[in-house]
Amino acid sequence: MRTFLVLICSLALASLALGAEEGKKKEKEQPKKKGAQAGQVSQPAGKRTGAGKPTGAGKPMGVGKPTEVGKPTGAGSKKTSTGAYEGKGGKTSTGAYEGKAGKPAKGGKATGAGKPAEAATATTAGKATVKGKATATGKPFKPQHFNLANKPKPEVAPAVTFQQNRHIEGSQNWQGSNYTVFRNYSSEWHDQGWWRQRYNRIVVIGGGAYYWNAGYWYPAWGYDQANSYYPYDGPVYGYNDLPPDQVIANVQATLQQQGYYQGEVDGLLGPQTRAAIADYQRANGLAETAAIDQPTLESLGMA
Repeated sequence: MRTFLVLICSLALASLALGAEEGKKKEKEQPKKKGAQAGQVSQPAGKRTGAGKPTGAGKPMGVGKPTEVGKPTGAGSKKTSTGAYEGKGGKTSTGAYEGKAGKPAKGGKATGAGKPAEAATATTAGKATVKGKATATGKPFKPQHFNLANKPKPEVAPAVTFQQNRHIEGSQNWQGSNYTVFRNYSSEWHDQGWWRQRYNRIVVIGGGAYYWNAGYWYPAWGYDQANSYYPYDGPVYGYNDLPPDQVIANVQATLQQQGYYQGEVDGLLGPQTRAAIADYQRANGLAETAAIDQPTLESLGMA
């Protein structure tokens, strides 16, 4: 009997101990369930609370998934001024990328519709404009040969009346060695024999004779006693071994192209041609000689 009672008591104690352990386990498991329930409240990154739709135009980023280099992150995928990206197409002014993520855009393209605007209105290469007329280009000029009438045209280029020892008016104000021949020029009248004894290169053009000396053509007054037609009394700078009328014609053609001369290319250095030369010289900061001198031909690309 006593043994039976002891057995019953042992079983009861064992049951109590087992119940106590189970209670402790339940108490331990209870906080874990609460923590799990609390964790269900937070939403995955990139999703909006409530409606559950992804934010912005792109796909939501998963929790713990690292973003790839070169792909847009966040809403709209637009490039900011700090170096983000601008979604598809259109390079921004800060050097963004276009098309696929991470692919650099081609340089020189601007954002927005259309092509980038050109700076102001592009001028002709190497030319500037002064009151609608082009200034010196510095580009070498190709000499041309013109079919000239080779006869006097007093109605367009009146003949100069000879005056012994006449100097070029205003030449004393032209400074520099390039104008020495103009400052020193003085009209002389001699017969054909006198000119031939001193100069071995003389040409007769349009009723007037010209002699060659040290890179310039000069009027040989008196060479032809019957005909002495000179629209200009002074030196003409030589160019490309051309006779004086062809030099003048090339200057006229060049000034005509640049808008300074509107007359005929006739090879005569008359008042209209000289006025055009003076206009060009003034626009390009040259001495206003109204003559064909070395600085003017160099400025025109003809020397």
